[in-house]
Amino acid sequence: MIPRYSLPEMTDLFTDEAKFGAWLEVEILATEAWAELGVVPKDAAAAVRERAGFDVDAIEARELVTEHDVAAFVDVVQETIGQPAGAWVHYGLTSSDVVDTALALQLTRAADLLIDAAITQQAHTYRDTPMVGRTHGVHAEPTTFGLKLALWALQIRRDVERLRRARAGIAVGKLSGAVGTYSNVDPYVEQHVCERLGLTPVPSTQVLARDRHAELLYACASVGASIEMFATEIRHLQRTEVREVEEPFRAGKQKGSSAMPHKRNPVKSEQLSGLARVLRGNLGAGLENVALWHERDISHSSVERVILPDSCALAYYLLVKFRSIVEGMHVYPERMLENLDASYGLVFSQPVLLALVESGKSRDDAYRMVQRNALKTWDERRPFIEVLREDPDITSALTDAQLVACFDLQKAIANIDRTFAALDEPIGAAFSA
Repeated sequence: MIPRYSLPEMTDLFTDEAKFGAWLEVEILATEAWAELGVVPKDAAAAVRERAGFDVDAIEARELVTEHDVAAFVDVVQETIGQPAGAWVHYGLTSSDVVDTALALQLTRAADLLIDAAITQQAHTYRDTPMVGRTHGVHAEPTTFGLKLALWALQIRRDVERLRRARAGIAVGKLSGAVGTYSNVDPYVEQHVCERLGLTPVPSTQVLARDRHAELLYACASVGASIEMFATEIRHLQRTEVREVEEPFRAGKQKGSSAMPHKRNPVKSEQLSGLARVLRGNLGAGLENVALWHERDISHSSVERVILPDSCALAYYLLVKFRSIVEGMHVYPERMLENLDASYGLVFSQPVLLALVESGKSRDDAYRMVQRNALKTWDERRPFIEVLREDPDITSALTDAQLVACFDLQKAIANIDRTFAALDEPIGAAFSA
């Protein structure tokens, strides 16, 4: 991933030093397991633990000769240990025993970082801040900004659960040889290595099944889809005609446009919306990697060198950056009320409809009565309640007190406690599905 969209705490997990370090730990643990079985001399295993090391430049130079990264790695490690102890490194193993198990270790650590980055929304801060709810981009009924944020928080909670499941699926290892039959490696070696690394040994061919990696890529893409959804909403709310919410903006320092000094564009939200597309594209490539020839080919390998580190890095970047947007955004409650009133009270059309039904009108008749008055309200740009008061069909069915009661904003948002009760429940409780 390019530095612009990289945060070091995640990208450090996928450097060459980190990768070869994970490989080395697998190799050392495997040698120690063979020593416990009495195959490798104990003093040789101790020498491997004490002296094993690597130099990235040396490995890259050696790979120019071997044209095989694991073989080059083993050659360099053996040289740092010296003979005869170095000869026991990689004993009985195939490349994927090392690469796949080490990759699982890296991805498990990456998943932990993603889970820790879950966003805490400001839902409670704006719990009772009324605003218009929109459907199809059109005024619908009143809601609150806090309720909107609470629903975002619940969606992020589901993303965290998906990440947890993906972490469990990828936290596995295998050291079972060329086709997974343990023909040249004792199953104890696999058990010993995985146990020390915090992984679960699983049956496998030469490589771990790639549906596990695809699941992690899906969890990352799901994070991206959620944040794109939230960012798109912020972009809409920041439009000049709406201006209910704005991204953080450092006045006096930040510039919204190179040409127009008045501009405060939602550039951060636009950036996150774009990066979410990359995560979805990576998921497609990850699904392509599931189908491999026979026990193993390496068509997945080159793809994964790009998509796995990049997806983890991007998902983490999106989570961290969006959290900063939410924590620093500018919210304008007065503008929310202005926009709520801008449709002349038409957001209360359903309570009027229901009151007419309760008065004895058929639903279709009541609907037509309300609709014609709503259209007149738009045409004449007058308060909806005034237009209704001039309609004898309405006034003959409803008293003025009953009509006024239909326009009660607090009644419209009275039951948002249901959502906040779910928000305050522990993860995995109600609303987690």
